[in-house]
Amino acid sequence: MIEFDRVDKSFGDLKVLDELSFRVDPGERVTLIGPSGSGKTTILRLLMTLERVTPKADPERDGGVVWLEGEPYSHMEKRGRLVPANEQWLRRRRSRVGMVFQQFNLFPNMKVLRNVTEAQVHVAGRSKEEAEAKALDLLDLVGLAEKTGEYPSRLSGGQQQRVAIARALAMDPDVLLLDEVTSALDPELVADVLAVLRDVAGSTSITMLCVTHEMGFARDVSDRVMMFDGGRIVEQGPPEAMFSEPQEARTQDFLRAVLAE
Repeated sequence: MIEFDRVDKSFGDLKVLDELSFRVDPGERVTLIGPSGSGKTTILRLLMTLERVTPKADPERDGGVVWLEGEPYSHMEKRGRLVPANEQWLRRRRSRVGMVFQQFNLFPNMKVLRNVTEAQVHVAGRSKEEAEAKALDLLDLVGLAEKTGEYPSRLSGGQQQRVAIARALAMDPDVLLLDEVTSALDPELVADVLAVLRDVAGSTSITMLCVTHEMGFARDVSDRVMMFDGGRIVEQGPPEAMFSEPQEARTQDFLRAVLAE
């Protein structure tokens, strides 16, 4: 579903991703852990095309390409060669990817129902009736069927984040990206949002790539956990092995610090 092939990403002199290669299979749930600045969120931003891969002289030889469903994503073919993708290519491809952000990013001037239908109508081209039917089903899934007529300002942070999850799912993405989706919430609201995501993971075949410091959630929903540091994968494996018997000292130190918080 997703492949990073020797991807570099730099901001000025700061290298955030260093020859990064990994794959995520269709339907796989992968959680990225590691200290702040290790490159986790940059991976999600590249997949949302909010950032571009740092180019290499010859991507076909040197790598530096993100692939989605077996086709180049960060690049496109032109005259038999891979070149950086233009906006038209990216716009068509990124419709397959949905993202839920740390900050909920709801439209404050739109009620809950319209927040979930707006992109369906204006981006996916669905009728208003079809979009509303899908939105109502998803709002029921996230436990907010009774809040369709409320503005976001009338909702708690946890409820706003659940609306954001419904909005992302409404576009039928092949991949769902989750970027520290509970970090802006009060502790008592975290459990509700994580419960919704557990339901999504348990009831759909969607591919999920998640950045989180919630190790319990990572243990519950992940097929694989990847530990990052310095833009590289330090260690990866099933959650049981990663949390019970991590092999690398850097992973051990990180988990000890996070679990002690």
